[in-house]
Amino acid sequence: MDHTGITTLGALRESDWVDRSVKDELRDNLMQRMRAGAELFPGIVGFDQTVIPALERAILAGHDIILLGERGQAKTRLIRRLVDLLDAYSPTVEGCEINDSPFRPVCAFCLHLIDEEGDLTPIRWVPPEARYGEKLATPDTAVADLIGDVDPIKVAEGRYLSDQLTIHYGLVPRSHRGIFSINELPDLPTRIQVSLLNVLEERDIQIRGYRVSLPLDILLIASANPEDYTNRGRIITPLKDRFGSEVRTHYPMTINDEIMIMEQESTPPPAGVSIEVPEFLKEILAEFTHAVRNSSHVNQRSGVSVRFSIANLETIVASAVRRALRTGSGQAVARIADLPSVLLASMGRVEFEVFEEGREMDVLRRLLAQAVVEVFRDRSNGVDFAELIDLFDEGVIVESGDLTPAGSMLLEVGHLAVLAEFARRVGLAEESPDHLASVLDFAMEGLHLTRRLNKDAEAGSSVYGRS
Repeated sequence: MDHTGITTLGALRESDWVDRSVKDELRDNLMQRMRAGAELFPGIVGFDQTVIPALERAILAGHDIILLGERGQAKTRLIRRLVDLLDAYSPTVEGCEINDSPFRPVCAFCLHLIDEEGDLTPIRWVPPEARYGEKLATPDTAVADLIGDVDPIKVAEGRYLSDQLTIHYGLVPRSHRGIFSINELPDLPTRIQVSLLNVLEERDIQIRGYRVSLPLDILLIASANPEDYTNRGRIITPLKDRFGSEVRTHYPMTINDEIMIMEQESTPPPAGVSIEVPEFLKEILAEFTHAVRNSSHVNQRSGVSVRFSIANLETIVASAVRRALRTGSGQAVARIADLPSVLLASMGRVEFEVFEEGREMDVLRRLLAQAVVEVFRDRSNGVDFAELIDLFDEGVIVESGDLTPAGSMLLEVGHLAVLAEFARRVGLAEESPDHLASVLDFAMEGLHLTRRLNKDAEAGSSVYGRS
């Protein structure tokens, strides 16, 4: 039932609206969705059997939650999706700074107003997004930011310092009856962590020595890097103890999940250009990311974010679009020749071990070649490239580069049945020059990496042959 037409406390009392704590509200709405078989966290990929069940248990238990995971593991996105479990609208006293419940007022303003107005107390309805607060923990965060401080203007108006109405509430009290998130919790200074202890347990706050009894109704959820949280002593022990549930996130476990995230999160290509990225190239980018994550040459403590994969996909799209514009082609189909641009764009997004200093590009180049080989062997299984190799044995050479027109590549090899077969094998049903050039580029690079073809690379282009 829609209650948003109710505008006074008296009318709200006479309605069937039920006042619940925020944790009960989240739990009830979660249970309703689970019974209906509804998707709980749309847009979150790869967590269905791991992270989401743990998060469901934490909500059903009514716990405050800490999400532990490396950078780029969708922690913030997952936290923000919890807002979807709040009611569509929730009533609060008109003019209240902390979204007080009309049935359970806690701030001095609401207590005074309801005492004076009674059932005529005006109320307003707030949407879920107005009940969510977030703070990125930084070393310069102050207690006033999170908890609050005395407002000197209100004091100057004639109120006593002991008057609760002199307080300017911080982000935590303003998230009363809602969700408050602290990202990168270990970065909070120790004195700020101490200020959260009462919020999590006793549910009250203290401001400049004046104890304000505010029984805050709040779900506190934080994120942290596992190493910072468990090993470095950057979280005070009493604060750790007050989080009821610890939920571990992770990077995509499968290539398909990595590809789904890349496709979902990448920026759309510019309008006016027909762009296609063959599936085999997306697989190569996903394999490349997984290879980097598993490499002993890369500092795994810093993690390799999914943003690494997303940015790489955007880079090869941009490279293909640039080729289409420069060569006058009406179609932009990404190729293996676009992959070197990924290496250049990846350097600043990966932290290497100290002993690899000066060899970073070689490490990435080797890992990318490893990814190309993996996908080529899988996709070319059963394909006989003898027809193509025979051409190179006869002295044919083919130049490929990020600006090489499709026509000039295909002119050297002509129409080959093996290219059409390989195109179907890699999922390219269309046999336009740009599609066939992409398939030819993949075949030549795969044959080179499996030692059946030679390649000379220089000045941004590659020349394939047998000599």
